[in-house]
Amino acid sequence: MQEFTDFLKSRQKVNLAIVIANILAFVVLTFLGNTEDARFMLEHGACFTPLIREGEYYRLFTGMFLHFGAEHLLYNMLLLIFVGDTLERIVGKVRYLLLYLGGGLVGNIVSCAWELYREDYAVSAGASGAIFAVIGALVYIVVRNRGDAGEISGRRLLLMAGLSILQGLTESGINNSAHIGGFLGGFVLAWLLGAARRRK
Repeated sequence: MQEFTDFLKSRQKVNLAIVIANILAFVVLTFLGNTEDARFMLEHGACFTPLIREGEYYRLFTGMFLHFGAEHLLYNMLLLIFVGDTLERIVGKVRYLLLYLGGGLVGNIVSCAWELYREDYAVSAGASGAIFAVIGALVYIVVRNRGDAGEISGRRLLLMAGLSILQGLTESGINNSAHIGGFLGGFVLAWLLGAARRRK
């Protein structure tokens, strides 16, 4: 128990709060129904482009905190703990929160635009667009600092991003447009926020 407490204390505070928010949302919805059921998730704030187009814009935000099943949640939160702590340590709490939420919103907007273009709609949810925004911001920092992104090497970071996108392209049921949109959103927001300048 002490080891777990020490682990929590060593985490970056904003990133830890985001992870806890995702877990709490999942626990609450698990008690209320089936988080792997698309209709149930739609009723509780998941993204669905036709409804967003009709004015339910809040789904672009709430969808970032919902997950389809425990495996989906576990994969995203493990990745977020790893990359999110690294970015928050570099850029600080406020810029990290802006990068995470802003990049996640960009990812969901890009996903909606792609679905409108294809006229092919699906219920979607998950933190992965925001997580890709974190990765995109770290890639920007690597590029600006010539390979330095704190604990993660530039090569390792690019490999991780590439493998995650490849997974999205090869497996069904993964919202790859949100991943790519989040990545680009995080990269651009990191530039706008001057994320390569280390906090003092």
